[in-house]
Formats: sequence, structure tokens, C-alpha cells
Amino acid sequence: MIDVEDYLKWKLPEGVRIVPLGDSALVIQWGDAITPETHQRIRQLTAYLEVEPFVGMIECVPAFTTVTVYYDALIMIEEHGDLLASEDSDFPFAIAATLMRGILNRLEKATVHPTRVVDIPVCYGGELGPDLEAVAEHNELGVEEVIAIHTSADYLVYMLGFAPGFAYLGGMSGRIATPRRPSPRLSIPAGSVGIAGNQTGVYPIKTPGGWQLIGKTPIPLFLPRQTPPTLLQAGDVVRFYRISRKEFDQWEGMQR
Repeated sequence: MIDVEDYLKWKLPEGVRIVPLGDSALVIQWGDAITPETHQRIRQLTAYLEVEPFVGMIECVPAFTTVTVYYDALIMIEEHGDLLASEDSDFPFAIAATLMRGILNRLEKATVHPTRVVDIPVCYGGELGPDLEAVAEHNELGVEEVIAIHTSADYLVYMLGFAPGFAYLGGMSGRIATPRRPSPRLSIPAGSVGIAGNQTGVYPIKTPGGWQLIGKTPIPLFLPRQTPPTLLQAGDVVRFYRISRKEFDQWEGMQR
């Protein structure tokens, strides 16, 4: 049973906003800055909702600074109608916002999965990384310096999006930041590792794209026959390490 007084006594944590998204979703937003601290709060909320979703909730979708919560409007009214009088509203959003307000103030009870470190092998340069020299030239570095910098960082997976299994990574050094290509390629092979602005990432499937390609991994990131169907998850830490072309070919051969 819902304890109405328990839900209504809470105020939103400082800096947090709840806004409607259409007639069957809301967005919880933690400002505009992409930070590890904000990411931790998003992970906490997502972990809580995955274990204890409120009746009527369909799914939650985490992003850089937001979590979008989708719900069934009719179920919200039927199951949580006792919140309506207190909120003086008959809109499902008001019900969902009230529920979320209480949940946000209990986040400390949420169990967040420990950080998982995922090591990803990359063969840099050559036909597998045709833009490596361009990245080096843009930053006035040698090719070996670019590789050393790229493999020396820990990259936090903030969210997945764009394509199945594509991880948005934070933590790349500004020393190798490079603008996107003037003209996107029509087809980029799965496993290609690229740089675009201050971000780096791996294309999980064959797709068009405009990132500067510096290498390729033989490890599949999109795993449609598995659960979950992606190698990486939000909250993971990615570490790239260098392999030779011979090792790359051997690795690929074992997966055929």
C-alpha cells in the first residue's frame, strides 16, 4: 500500500527537476553538466526502478543528465488514485511526479552494481584505422603518441544510444580531440574505433558515420542472442589496449 503522507512530505533534491514528456512519460533532470557525480545519481535511480518499479511504470531510460520514465496513464489513475486529491489534479503526470519525488529521496537505499572494467583490444592504424595519421597531424603529435594517449585512459560509459550497443564514453584526453570528418562515410565496419570532438567510441554495427577512425577491435559489442544484448552497460569502465594486426586476424578467425 502507498503511504500518501510519506510521498507528499518529500521535496525534490536540490538541482533536480521533474518535467512531463507527452502524456505518458516524465523526465527527471540533474542540471546540464555531464559529471561522474550526476552519473552516479542516475545509476542509483535506474537501479532502484529496475528492482522496485511502481505499478504502471513501463520502463526507464537513462541518459547523460536525465532519466526518462514511461508509464501507462490509465493504470496510474486506477492504481494511484488516492494521490489525486492531495495533488489537486487528475493528470497522470501529477501522480507519477509525486511517486518519483518520494523515490528520489530514498535513493540511498538503492544498490548500485559495482563498477565493471571491460578491456577492449584495438589494432590501430593502417586500413583498420585510416584516420589515425589525420588525428595525429591535427593535434601535432606522432602516431605512437596518439595511441599511447588513447590507451592510457579509463573511459566511463555514461549511456548507450545512437545504435545498438554504442557506448557514449567520457574521459578522453583533450590532447587527441579531433573534429568529425567533413563528409561522413556511408559505411563503417562494426568494431571501428573512432574520435569525434572530445569523445571516443566503438561502432557496434555497420553504419554510416563521420567519426575519425583510428583502429578496430575484433570484439563484438552488439550481442543480439544474449541477455543483455550489449557488451557494455552504463556505469562500466572501458580500457583500450593495443594488439598487432596478426593478433587481430587471429582473434577474428576464432569468432567465425
